[in-house]
Amino acid sequence: MNRRNFIQSGALLSGGLLISFTIPKANKLAALADTNDLSVFAPNAFLNIGTDNSISVYLSHVEMGQGIWTTLPMMIADELDVDLKKINIKHGGANKAFNHVFYGLQITGGSSTTWSEFDRYRNAGATARSLLVQAAATRSGLTIENCKTADGAVIAGNKRYTYGELANDAAKLPVPAKVTLKAPEDWNYIGKGTKRVDSFAKTNGSAQFGMDIQFPGLLTAVVAHAPVFGGKVVSFDASKAKAVPGVKQVVQVPTGIAVIADHFWAAQQGRKALKITWDHGIGVQLNTATQTAAYRKLAATNGLPVQQKGDAISALNTAAKTISAEYVFPYLAHAPMEPLNCTVKIENDNCEIWCGTQLPGVDQAAAAKILGFKPDQVKINIPFLGGGFGRRATPASDFVSEAVHIAKASGKSVKMVWTREDDLKGGYYRPFYVHNVKIGVDKEGLPVAWNHNIAGQSIMADASVLFGPAPAIDDTTVEGVKGSPYLDGLANHFVGLHTTKEVVPVLWYRSVGGTHTGYVMETLIDELAHNAGQDPVAYRRNLLKNHSRHLAALNLVAEKGNWNQALPAGRFKGVAVHEAFGSVVAIIAEVSVEDGIVKVHQVDCAIDCGLAVNPEGVKLQMESGIIFGISMAVYGDLTIVNGQLQQSNFYDYRITRMHEAPKINVYIVDSKEKMGGAGECAVPPTAPAVANAIFAATGKRIYNLPIINNQLKKA
Repeated sequence: MNRRNFIQSGALLSGGLLISFTIPKANKLAALADTNDLSVFAPNAFLNIGTDNSISVYLSHVEMGQGIWTTLPMMIADELDVDLKKINIKHGGANKAFNHVFYGLQITGGSSTTWSEFDRYRNAGATARSLLVQAAATRSGLTIENCKTADGAVIAGNKRYTYGELANDAAKLPVPAKVTLKAPEDWNYIGKGTKRVDSFAKTNGSAQFGMDIQFPGLLTAVVAHAPVFGGKVVSFDASKAKAVPGVKQVVQVPTGIAVIADHFWAAQQGRKALKITWDHGIGVQLNTATQTAAYRKLAATNGLPVQQKGDAISALNTAAKTISAEYVFPYLAHAPMEPLNCTVKIENDNCEIWCGTQLPGVDQAAAAKILGFKPDQVKINIPFLGGGFGRRATPASDFVSEAVHIAKASGKSVKMVWTREDDLKGGYYRPFYVHNVKIGVDKEGLPVAWNHNIAGQSIMADASVLFGPAPAIDDTTVEGVKGSPYLDGLANHFVGLHTTKEVVPVLWYRSVGGTHTGYVMETLIDELAHNAGQDPVAYRRNLLKNHSRHLAALNLVAEKGNWNQALPAGRFKGVAVHEAFGSVVAIIAEVSVEDGIVKVHQVDCAIDCGLAVNPEGVKLQMESGIIFGISMAVYGDLTIVNGQLQQSNFYDYRITRMHEAPKINVYIVDSKEKMGGAGECAVPPTAPAVANAIFAATGKRIYNLPIINNQLKKA
């Protein structure tokens, strides 16, 4: 087949920036499909059509529960005029053709998949359609204008040609520099609610996750990691481990001691039998209690200026009243349902990896470096991810590198498996933070001064391998305070940052900075409203009068959530609104508190995400983010004693159970604003909405999370 290079330029708007992009050349599809197969028409890296009428769509991002397995193919299905259910959907693997239009590398993160691919995937489908129509016009002798597409075929007069029939002819045509996209009124899928196409496989057990990988000769490996953060192996005795039936080998790797066996049980028992002498290093000095005291002391002083205007200190001194608050946020684990795992096979100067990863290109490069290979000697296969939340996007490629080291040292094909305990204790967490805030208000209770300092580790400091040296101000720490609409127009305010360093490795976490900044801002605004004797929704409306998207979400949730309606005895409501990843979410939480136990009964949610490509998917992500936010707020807590993490499994690092989940109602603002994300933005406002409802119930403000650690008997 005469394959043509396919290049098309376009642009996307993100955060006010115009981003140019290129739809990659078809020859970059080599890592995705058999490009020597003459029965396949592959005009670009995202799509191919077989002469058997098969249609395959390749995902540039990975499916980890957020629904893009449905959303991305919807865009192509609309432009190509095909039935979504007839599309074969596949992960694309590591391929530079799939580099993110904004980040410049292949990554799934930042709630960016849908908006970043909206033009690129539609263009891919429209270009294929254009070529197929041209091929049909030539074959039928009609003009292009007299040809139309429907249900996987081109109708040319009284003739109907399936796409498969036209595939070879279309492949020989020059690719147009520009194609016309469908108008919104002609969309069949975009903007309509579409059920997830992966649900059936995930409910009948046929969906394959990383943990499911198995083939002849594959062994299982587990690793004994240092019990203290930053610890190193001094020596080890593997004699008893090797005596365990099924254990094949014990090897040392940079991260610890790996036990390789016929199956997991033997590997686990072998690990328990290891005798290891560790050098704990300076990590043994780390304790949550002393860390809290140190961070509180730091946050009590002004840090490196992040955002400032006027003279906050002077304005505080002349304010009618001042309100002071100090917040403490613990380390948090991502705790995806599928613990980390990675399968590696090294054979004939090639390496094949099966792994659920959010950074396939980075992991490919890391594996190649370890093995002394070129990146194209390493193939990354991506099964479904059993959750990620940022943990499967480590710039250091920690767990993938670990698996590659084991395979290299042992000379065996291995599936490295982390237990739940390994997953919780193995590093990379949402950082520990302390906020110190002083607010001055006028006689009407409106803020006139705001002095706000944050102390915590920098996530971007550990991501320099991807994005270069970390700036002095890590925006992932301060986002949600920096640029807050509540500080917009405030004549006197100061936001400062103290960046700390610890042996505990940290990483982006679902909604990143919003997990703590959203909580601080929204509980403080609620406190200001109470002190002013005003309704919390009305108070916010006044402060947000120049922020139409915040108002739209707030007003919709107040209306649909019956904010002003009387509640049954013992029920109380709280509200919060927060912007994250280009979308604004407002939450009303209805709770009760009995004998100090919090029960969240109902959550109403409104989101302005611009165009909702798949409203059904947006609703599912709001539900997911709300449950995640409740877990984080009510239970999330990791503590460290002498450098050792104390929690190990879901019995002591709790998440919301099914019987604890509230009724959730989701409403989508009819918005013409630019498109934002949906995967993370419900997390930040959920926690403060719950906390504000608890205050309404008990009269107690919660400044230290998790909620479960607070005494909540009514004041």
